[in-house]
Amino acid sequence: MSESRLDSLLAWIDASPSPYHAAHNATAELSSVGFNRFGPDEKWEESDRVVVSWGGVVIAAAFGSRIDPDRLRFRIVGAHTDSPNLRIKPNPDSHKLGYRQLGVEVYGGVLLNSWLDRDLGLSGRVVVRDGSGNQTLLFSANRPLLRVAQLAIHLDREVNEGLKLDRQSHLAPIWGLGTSNDGDFRSFLADEIGVNDSEVLSWDVMCHDLTPSTVLGRDNELYAAPRIDNLASCHAALSALQQIGPVGEDTISVMVLFDHEEVGSESSTGAKGPMLSSALERLAGTRSTNREQFLRALNRSICVSADGAHAVHPNYVDRHEPEHQVVLNGGPVIKINANVRYATDAESSALFQSVCRSAGVPVQQYAHRTNLLCGSTIGPITAAQLGMSVVDVGSAQLSMHSAREMGGSKDPDYLFSALTEFFAGT
Repeated sequence: MSESRLDSLLAWIDASPSPYHAAHNATAELSSVGFNRFGPDEKWEESDRVVVSWGGVVIAAAFGSRIDPDRLRFRIVGAHTDSPNLRIKPNPDSHKLGYRQLGVEVYGGVLLNSWLDRDLGLSGRVVVRDGSGNQTLLFSANRPLLRVAQLAIHLDREVNEGLKLDRQSHLAPIWGLGTSNDGDFRSFLADEIGVNDSEVLSWDVMCHDLTPSTVLGRDNELYAAPRIDNLASCHAALSALQQIGPVGEDTISVMVLFDHEEVGSESSTGAKGPMLSSALERLAGTRSTNREQFLRALNRSICVSADGAHAVHPNYVDRHEPEHQVVLNGGPVIKINANVRYATDAESSALFQSVCRSAGVPVQQYAHRTNLLCGSTIGPITAAQLGMSVVDVGSAQLSMHSAREMGGSKDPDYLFSALTEFFAGT
């Protein structure tokens, strides 16, 4: 285990409570090691290292020393910056029986009970009016502000036989006592970012758990953190691209961090949109590649879709496929599904197995239990959008989609090593 790699991941997760913070931090780190930053609406000039970011999205690329447009290929690692959580509504202020509360909307496939009785902060982005127009500001309040209080067992004696939460009625967090007035939350945001109430126009703000990420276990073989799905994959891809050496000739190594994967990817910054295809064509265009050459390049290319994988749960062994019991600290997991919920096929699986052998890390394979519905990733979407080979991989974890998840402390270094080898592959 690389203790520094794990420590870096835990610090990065804690510094990235929202997709916008994750994208900002990734862009800052790449800029600090020589990646030239461009805006999405700017002309992307020829450069050996490029990073582009907006909202919760990052696209970064490292170019080979020689690019022949007729031999061009991409090696792509894709992940996503968003995680399931509770998001603040546009008119959130309410009061009931002397409690001040905020209206929230459930984002993604949340394990609702995991958000009960936790001290919650707030983070995201706020759009304000200034003298020259509108400005978008990052916002984070990392202190106990909210709590979704659970009903006492004395008032629900059957709760341990099956907790059922209504998203509208039971998840509104309490954040004070007294009478809430319209504009209370707006006023809070204005105070936090140092503007007048009237200057706050809109927001994308969400709740986050305040418990620090930590190593745990008798022998420190585990770690617990919020948003492991999918900031662990983002961090591994980011670290690999930061430390990339010479890129193979005729190759552009690309990292793409999408937003909105947890809600279906159907947005301007999600994998179902044209963002990645357009970005790849623009990157190729900096090397005088025409449309025909670009389309041919896609057929030579491969993408690693990096997302969390299900480790076998010792208390629920019957929920797992008996011959595919993935373990923590067992190395990257290749995810396979006959119904293409994952995009892996025999060829892309074999390629990633070779990558892991070259990197000297163990590798596992996951198949979902046949009588359970299988989740999906950006992998099938990317394969369908671009027509390129894709392999779905990820680190094993428990408590996926909980407010706080768990992983193996060796796995961040294993995934980093595999992605580093993949980016550098010839």
